[in-house]
Amino acid sequence: MKLRKGKTKAILEASIDSALLGVEIYNKPRTSFRSEGFITLMVMAWTRLFHAYFNTEIGDKYYYKKKNGRYDTADGERKAWDLTTCIKKYGKLSRPVESNLLFFIKLRNKIEHRHIDKREIDTVIFGECQSLLLNYENKLIELFGNDYSINEALVYSLQFSQIRTKQQEKASRSVLSKDLADIVGFVEKYRNSLDEDTYNSQEYSIKLIQIPKISNTNRADAAVEFVRWDELNDEDKAAYEQVAVIIKDKKVKIEGANIRRLKPSEVKDNVNKVLNDQKITQNLHVVLYKVFSIRPPNGAEDPFDTNSEFCLYDETHNDYVYQDAWVDFVVHFMQTTQFIPAQLRDMVRKGEELNVEEFRR
Repeated sequence: MKLRKGKTKAILEASIDSALLGVEIYNKPRTSFRSEGFITLMVMAWTRLFHAYFNTEIGDKYYYKKKNGRYDTADGERKAWDLTTCIKKYGKLSRPVESNLLFFIKLRNKIEHRHIDKREIDTVIFGECQSLLLNYENKLIELFGNDYSINEALVYSLQFSQIRTKQQEKASRSVLSKDLADIVGFVEKYRNSLDEDTYNSQEYSIKLIQIPKISNTNRADAAVEFVRWDELNDEDKAAYEQVAVIIKDKKVKIEGANIRRLKPSEVKDNVNKVLNDQKITQNLHVVLYKVFSIRPPNGAEDPFDTNSEFCLYDETHNDYVYQDAWVDFVVHFMQTTQFIPAQLRDMVRKGEELNVEEFRR
């Protein structure tokens, strides 16, 4: 489809520009805002892609309306459908593509309120990011034709890192468990909620293994080749599986969540096992997490806004679980300070808080 000048073309070009800018940010070596920037811009790219499509199909009608039939507005402008609504209105995405988009919509909502300053998260969600981009271009071509293909504008990004050592991987896991536990926990839970076909689909997440090409290939061959799994014959798939066993440990996807996480009653019991005289009650535990502000109050706009070293939000059960570090902290606080329960409860009633850093070991 060759679009003439007009609103649809302007929206579509804005969509493509947003996608290209997202890739540019992601591939810049010194970018510290990599995942956040890429995700935000790709959500915008997908949203505008759907708006361009709706503009050709139903005209200028992809806006929210109130019950009285009037358009819903913000700052005097009509509110266009967001990406979640666009997905529902379009209704023709494959399950893996839709699951990939919903993953990033939810992830974007989480990272809007926190700055991810550890690059390990980029590695964790690389497969989903790559599929998000490839799915976008496939849908772009499907809706508007090959004239709008952007694959020629992109190249495979260069890599500095050698194969990671076990010590580096161990260090990364240590960082993740402390600083990114809530984000990584969300990623794991979301993946575990998918059926096997969706999880294994290349439309949900690209799984790559890099192997240097050392065979006698034609000197005109490309240095990097991408092979679609669903286009391989059985013999080639068997060869791939052999290689996978050689270059990496077998990874089994296990349904599991909240491993080594504690319920409030378990926190109380574990603390009381250590304390000699002054035991804590369930009510006092509530007072302690409030006075140290390690989790938001019930019904908060962002339930994920916790001190992830001590507490994590469990989205599935809509409640909170606690870390061993919180037990250690409470024990230390109760043993080394002169605060009494009545004094702590009075502080909570007045809206006063204590600083965690002032009471660490």
